[in-house]
Formats: sequence, C-alpha cells, structure tokens
Amino acid sequence: MRAILASARDRNRDLALTGCLHHESGLFFQWLEGPAPALREVLALLMRDRRHDAVQILSSGPLEHRLFRDWTMRYSDRDQMSLMDWFARSGSSTVNPGDYAGSVVSFLRMLPG
Repeated sequence: MRAILASARDRNRDLALTGCLHHESGLFFQWLEGPAPALREVLALLMRDRRHDAVQILSSGPLEHRLFRDWTMRYSDRDQMSLMDWFARSGSSTVNPGDYAGSVVSFLRMLPG
C-alpha cells in the first residue's frame, strides 16, 4: 500500500491532481479532482491496471473549488474510521449513484487529518 500511495502521490503532484483514497474490506473509494485531461489520463491508467476490478464512476463534473486541495492523495482506512459502519448509522442512500457519491465525499471530508 505504501508503494502504491507513493506512486499515486508523485503522479498526482506531476498532473496537478488532488484527492483522497479510503480502503476498507477489500474495497477502495477514491475521489480525484483537477484538470479534466489529467483526470482522464489517470482513469485510463486505472482501467488498464489489472489490480482494479469493477471500477465505477459515481460522480464527475466541474467543482467550484477543490475538496482536498492540500492532499496529493490523502489516505484512510477502517482503522481510522469505517465507511460501512458510517453508512449503516447515517441512513444515507447507496442506491442512487449521485446520492452515494455525495455520501462518500461527506465521509471522506469528515475524517481526521
């Protein structure tokens, strides 16, 4: 995981991307933000990488401001806080992709650090 994060942080810095990655129960939730061409480049890399399976884009489009502007790739995992437990307590929708994406971002933004 350390090697993956180091590589992602270097790449994101070079491409002017910021974001957050949360890992839990074998699942990864990632939020990336930055210039559209750089985002398309990283998405293409992820889609070609055999370590990635069943990639789903929950939300895309322009932002008024970056949510993780100070992080080339912030990382969290279940040891810090459980997204699955948070979903169970919050009553957030996981059916509508837009609602689900908004809920994941809300969770990522409230993590300490």
